[in-house]
Amino acid sequence: MLDVLAEMRIQGLGVIDDATLELHPGLTVVTGETGAGKTMVVTGLHLLGGGRADASRVRSGSPRAVVEGRFETTASSPAVKVASDAGAEPDEDGSLIAVRSVNADGRSRAHLGGRSVPNAVLAELAEQVLAVHGQNDQLRLLRPGEQRAVLDRFAGEPVLNALADYQRVRAEWADAVRELTERTERSRELAREADLLRHGLSEIEAVAPEPGEDVALVDEARRLADVDQLREIAAGAQLALSGAADGDPDAPGAMGLIGDARRRLGSAEDPALRDLEPRVAEAAAILADIGGELGGYLDRLDADPARLEQVLARQAELKQLTKKYAADVDGVLAWAEDARQRMSGMDTSDEAIAALAARRDELAGELAEHAQKVSAARQEAAGRLAVAVTKELVGLAMAQARLEVVVHQKEADDSDPAAILIDGRKVHAGPDGVDEVELHLVAHSGAPALPIHKGASGGELSRVMLGLEVVLADADTVPTLVFDEVDAGVGGRAAVEIGRRLARLARTHQVIVVTHLPQVAAYADRHLVVDKGANDGGLTRSDVRTVADERRVAELARMLAGLDSTETGRAHAEELLATANSHKTRDGWAENGGKSKRRGKKSEARTRS
Repeated sequence: MLDVLAEMRIQGLGVIDDATLELHPGLTVVTGETGAGKTMVVTGLHLLGGGRADASRVRSGSPRAVVEGRFETTASSPAVKVASDAGAEPDEDGSLIAVRSVNADGRSRAHLGGRSVPNAVLAELAEQVLAVHGQNDQLRLLRPGEQRAVLDRFAGEPVLNALADYQRVRAEWADAVRELTERTERSRELAREADLLRHGLSEIEAVAPEPGEDVALVDEARRLADVDQLREIAAGAQLALSGAADGDPDAPGAMGLIGDARRRLGSAEDPALRDLEPRVAEAAAILADIGGELGGYLDRLDADPARLEQVLARQAELKQLTKKYAADVDGVLAWAEDARQRMSGMDTSDEAIAALAARRDELAGELAEHAQKVSAARQEAAGRLAVAVTKELVGLAMAQARLEVVVHQKEADDSDPAAILIDGRKVHAGPDGVDEVELHLVAHSGAPALPIHKGASGGELSRVMLGLEVVLADADTVPTLVFDEVDAGVGGRAAVEIGRRLARLARTHQVIVVTHLPQVAAYADRHLVVDKGANDGGLTRSDVRTVADERRVAELARMLAGLDSTETGRAHAEELLATANSHKTRDGWAENGGKSKRRGKKSEARTRS
């Protein structure tokens, strides 16, 4: 089962005070009079998807606007992974709750699975589960980069795999180009820097410091300088432990006193006293070891003025290095290692430059091969995409229109640093290949093929985008698609076919549509209406309700021409519903079968604010 947005609650957003929308896993339409607040539904979805928070959207008199969405998920879904990475978890029934709040002062907060998260986490969640298409998305479709992305989405693995190989080789080629350029253009500067590094290494190698040597010399110099004081301390300690060397009974030392204690305890008749004797023996052994170590220390502690002079001279040598290169000897050794590595990349000899140039050219040839594979995969997919979308346009009352997907390699001039040769021509090797992709529209028979931003009206552009979405449905992993009045500028038979194709798209995706067209609304699995009224304070307040049966007929009649209270309007609405149900049945996807039955959802649910 796909992840779906099962429910959304909106509080304090625009004209909506408090409303709950229960959404169908198939096709949900949102309708209402102009100014009733349909746009706030899409605004709420944008906020839920991590969109920019706008304090002006907070309802007048409300401290904040809050949008809460409940997603039905499975354990292996991408949405659950996003939540898990953020430290959040779905509820026991698999529901994942996302919340976005915007204060009247513009500050916003986000929560996922009961945990406070950065807003970027909601944006990451939206990338996995939610795609909102509106007027701005149509404008994005006019950009060449977006058109290339559409083709790559349709092409799938053949392009994506070839593009991954291309990008891997391109990264190596770019590194080789950059290094070669640096070595040739900065040869004098690099040579000077290399000389300085060599001089520093020569100084360090001449002194040949050892790791930690400066610390060890400090300790040794201190001992050599304070030899008399150290001897006095060690000798006094040894005397206190061992006693006088001549056996003076008045200075027995600790060892003598402990020996006397052992004899007294060992000769006691009380077992409790005798049991203490072994412990005193242990103390005697420890003191004997310490006495021996003190004796050895005194034997080694000879005054050595010559060695002291050597140590001081060595310290002076090391200090010259630490003044120039680092704070201590270990830092000097680290500097030397870094200098050796830097010098390995500063070879500006003719041999080194030639080797780099050969490597660059070798990678450029390999890159050209991968680029041609990407281009070939795109060319093949472009033909299939054009045919598939043109077929959809026929059903969208653009019978004479034809979409062309043009793929051509972007030429490069002599000053382009990212130029490679393909079939003797210089082309620009960008991060996404060497191709430019343009969608062209032939509006009618005999018309020239023009880029869609020149050859398509607003309504035609909406239909082209919808046709693309239907064709790309199988390639699109985002389960919920939202369309905000993409049917603008469309009417008549084209509107009917838009509704039919949205219903077809709802076979594989959850589709939410904000529309003003009754022909589109008639295909809904669930029909939500935004009603506006006025509260006691004179502020507009809108409610959201689910309509079915007679109420749905009345809403469609109102949408047709404000004829909700006439028999003619109701008859037209009923006929429109019958036509839509007939199409859905013929397409094998009627509301009481297909997705609704497969997903085990109820066909209608009351949703009120």
